[in-house]
Amino acid sequence: MPVNDAAGDSSPADAPAESLPVNELFHSLQGEGTLAGVPSTFVRTAGCNLRCWFCDSYHTSWEPTGDWMSLSEIVAAVEERPGEHVVLTGGEPLVHERAVELLERLDELGYHTTVETNGTIYRDAPIDLASVSPKLASSTPTAENAPEGVDPGVWTERHEERRVDVETLADLFAAYDCQFKFVVTDESDVEDVEDLVARVADAAGTDADDIDVLLMPEGQTRDQLDETRNAVAELAMEYGYRYTPRLHVDLWNDAPGT
Repeated sequence: MPVNDAAGDSSPADAPAESLPVNELFHSLQGEGTLAGVPSTFVRTAGCNLRCWFCDSYHTSWEPTGDWMSLSEIVAAVEERPGEHVVLTGGEPLVHERAVELLERLDELGYHTTVETNGTIYRDAPIDLASVSPKLASSTPTAENAPEGVDPGVWTERHEERRVDVETLADLFAAYDCQFKFVVTDESDVEDVEDLVARVADAAGTDADDIDVLLMPEGQTRDQLDETRNAVAELAMEYGYRYTPRLHVDLWNDAPGT
C-alpha cells in the first residue's frame, strides 16, 4: 500500500499489521530545542492532521510519501545506528496508534525518546521528552501562502479549526517532560504565544513560568533563516523566552536525511 494513498489524519484500517508509514529514518544531530546538538536517530512518519503553510516536511503532510515498515524493521534499523537518543517525528507521529507500541519497544531497549508533536493528540506512551510545537494563527495555509502548486482547499478551514487544543496541551504538560516550541516570524506571533501559554497554564493548574517555552525562527533554508533568526533572537530576549536554533538547517541547509 503506497504511503501517499494512506497517510492522512491517521493510518487506514487496512494498513499493514504492526507497521508505520515511514518517510525517513536516519542518524543526525538534533537540530532544535533543549537537546540541540545531541546525536540522534530520527524516525519520521508520514501523515499529519494539520497543514502548516511553512511545513519543512512537505512530503509528510501536503504530499505524504515513504514506505510502510514493520515495527520490528524500524527497531532493527534504529539498533543499527549509534547512540541512545531516538526522535519520533513527522508529519504528526501521534496520528498513528501504533506509534505507542514503537515507543514501548524503544523504551524496553533503554532508548531516550523524544516525540515531536503539534500537540493536538494525546497518547499514553513512554515518552522521555515531548517536544510540543503548537501552531499559531500565522501557520494557517491560504491561497496566498500555500506551497507552490498547492491549492489549500478545505485545509484552510480544517487547519484553523484543529491547530490548537488547549486541553490536550495541558494533558501533555501534566504527563510528560515537555518543551513548547513555537515557530515565530514577528512580534504578533509572540503575543499569540503569550496568550496560548497562559491558557495552557490555566488548564493545567500551574503558573505560566513553569512551562518551558522556546522561540524558533521560521525558515527551511539558510537564506531564509538569515532573514529571520536575529529578529526572533531579539524577541526571545525581550520577552524572556529561550531561543532555539535550527541547527540542521545551518549545517546542511535543506538536505533530506539531516
